[in-house]
Amino acid sequence: MNDKPTKKPPNAGNGRPKGALNKENKALREMILQALDEQPGGGVGYLKIQASENPNAFMTLLGKVLPTTLAGDPNSPIKHVARIELVAMSGNG
Repeated sequence: MNDKPTKKPPNAGNGRPKGALNKENKALREMILQALDEQPGGGVGYLKIQASENPNAFMTLLGKVLPTTLAGDPNSPIKHVARIELVAMSGNG
């Protein structure tokens, strides 16, 4: 039995950096985006059609995209303002 520790490469076990796509996911994403760009009217035109003809699917897509969009810019954070309005009621009611 050999009790010598085996030497590992310096980056062993680190894996891909956070957010990095593997080759298959990257290739698939590129194909999808290319197909979207090649639609009549381009990607924006196609998405406009889908928004009116398939609103459920479009809203699902929007729900997946918005959370990443709303992450915001750390130098310009999103501000939320809530306002409560008090309205006097008439005595005739």
